[in-house]
Amino acid sequence: MTLRLLEESRITKFAESETRLEIDPPEFAAKFNREPFLIGHHLDDHPLFDLPRLVELSRALPEHSIEYNAGTLPMSIDPNLTPRNGLSAEETIRRIEECRSWMVLKDVQQDPDYLKLLNECLAEVRPHSEPLVPGMRHAQAFIFITSPNSVTPYHIDPEHNFLLQVRGSKTVNLFDGRDRTLLRDDELEYFYAVKPRNLNFREENRDKAWVYDLQSGYGLHFPVTYPHWVQNGDAVSISFSITFRTPDLERRRSVYALNYRLRQRGFQPTPFGQSPWVDGVKYQSQRVWSKLFSRGK
Repeated sequence: MTLRLLEESRITKFAESETRLEIDPPEFAAKFNREPFLIGHHLDDHPLFDLPRLVELSRALPEHSIEYNAGTLPMSIDPNLTPRNGLSAEETIRRIEECRSWMVLKDVQQDPDYLKLLNECLAEVRPHSEPLVPGMRHAQAFIFITSPNSVTPYHIDPEHNFLLQVRGSKTVNLFDGRDRTLLRDDELEYFYAVKPRNLNFREENRDKAWVYDLQSGYGLHFPVTYPHWVQNGDAVSISFSITFRTPDLERRRSVYALNYRLRQRGFQPTPFGQSPWVDGVKYQSQRVWSKLFSRGK
């Protein structure tokens, strides 16, 4: 039997299984987008995460959907100064065990097989998320492929995210994004307006983290814009990140971006979340301005 037929046979086996995820409904309801929590998954032997299939995926994705660099990094680093590894994307995957690299394949839902898997996973999340934050949209999936002991620097992300550990293990250090001693309003404003990924890690905050030893077969929920950094284990790590947005996140993004522009002009804007009425005015102003600006082009 050819490799491709073997893969199709294994995909069929997974398609026939009843669930992709194991979710505790009370814990989800109590913690979603407030605190991290673990879920289970059944993807740790899925053929879509075999290295030959990931090489095939890397060939099919557009260049802007692939990011990779040296994996031996400090917790804080300017993304523009991150050293490359001197290899091609395909070579990086093939040699991931010894090339000391970090790689992310972005928007892998561009491939129909990964789109199907993403939709299957989110179909199991949606019944739990909709009562809390309705309007699941803009679903995206990312695959992280990292060498032993690699570091993902300290950063924040703008989506609802479940990181599913498929192969290997990693230690996740996740910080409370509601704590303004850890993440200031002006840092959030800069993030939403300028879109940098990495943050400056302040050593005095190290002991404030939730620390998770994330093993294969488990997933971790990351609340939106909760700072985190990741230390890979002693083996190659493959993780599947399933993410989505909701309308409330667009409102949040718009208000923070407007506050950034106000602060640049010398104002001291009311922080997002402090006054729902002020947030509403800012959001509607942003929508009107965007429509007028788009018509003027």
